[in-house]
Amino acid sequence: MNFPPQLPAAVSAHPYPLLFATVSGAHLYGFPSPDSDWDLRGVHVLPAREVLSLHPLQDTVKVDRMEDGVELDLVTHDARKFIELMLRPNGYVLEQLHSPLVVHTSPEHAELVLLGRQCVTRYHAHHYLGFSAGQWKLLHKPLECGELPELKPLLYTFRTLLTGIHLMRTGEVEANLVTLNAESGLPFLDDLIVRKQGGREHEPVGHALDIYEADFRRLTTALEAAHEATHLPPKVAPEVRAALSELLVRLRLGDQA
Repeated sequence: MNFPPQLPAAVSAHPYPLLFATVSGAHLYGFPSPDSDWDLRGVHVLPAREVLSLHPLQDTVKVDRMEDGVELDLVTHDARKFIELMLRPNGYVLEQLHSPLVVHTSPEHAELVLLGRQCVTRYHAHHYLGFSAGQWKLLHKPLECGELPELKPLLYTFRTLLTGIHLMRTGEVEANLVTLNAESGLPFLDDLIVRKQGGREHEPVGHALDIYEADFRRLTTALEAAHEATHLPPKVAPEVRAALSELLVRLRLGDQA
């Protein structure tokens, strides 16, 4: 993918060294609209001097701006905070870490990717079950006001369910809905994706939601079953935690500030 120049420019302007910066959001999920913003996510390393001082830590850096028609949403976490999130059943950070849309990388990023594969547990299913249920509920809110629901949360609903099922069955992080649907074969999804790609961020669904409900319920049940049947471990192994800790120490001690 050819990235807008604003993305590498944001990486270069970041106040701290970055281990990686990848694209998340609609571009990663395979259904960006012409007006979708660019969600840039990554990990920075705070200098040891700041970590040891009494000053408040910038363990999260956020930049949200519009430049030459490109809307950029940049969020990076300090390495310690990101690693702590990796050790929880947090699907977001795994998707960011394993995103194939890489704007900036480093040898430590490659290390983190390998360790991240060993941080996947059976309880990541709860992340995707909760997120999909929340998006399905969000879809119904406009109906209460006599308005049409938007296409975006409908796609997010099925994207998260299919990502969760794939993760439980294979242990691999796959966030692209086009790729996921090539495996699942839901006939309506390809059309919805094309509409989202060719429309705008808040494109309405245009159909009654009940035509999607059976598939929503079926996939929710499938994810619950995949969670029960998975061979993924219940928690991250102690040796993986130790390796992540050692990586963090090396990152801190390697700082020359």
